Amino acid sequence: MKKPIENLAKRSASGGRNRASRGRRKYEMDRYPSEPVLGKHKITVRRVRGHNLKSAVKTVEFANVVDPISKKVVKMQIKEVVHNPSNKDYERRGVVTKGAIIETETGTARVLSRPGQDGTVNAVLVK
Repeated sequence: MKKPIENLAKRSASGGRNRASRGRRKYEMDRYPSEPVLGKHKITVRRVRGHNLKSAVKTVEFANVVDPISKKVVKMQIKEVVHNPSNKDYERRGVVTKGAIIETETGTARVLSRPGQDGTVNAVLVK
């Protein structure tokens, strides 16, 4: 028996067994999440739907940090991940995701980009 496909089974009014209305599609394929951690900068590129390319950071060393007062962008080294509100485990392991608070050379910054999908880390200084 095949694995059930999410959101493809039609509702049965009689309460009978639901069957998928169609088979799986290539574009519905799932992948393991890219969880960027601190280390020497490594990036992987994969082909996605429409022959487009998606860059994923495996390990990250630097971040483009914006100072909101002076409006200047500076490339800074990431020292550590201070807090990650998306997942407690990510915080413990030091995974850099959108919304993570990182410690840089000039202070703490909040990540604005999605490193696992954008291929870069953009952040803004937090007071």
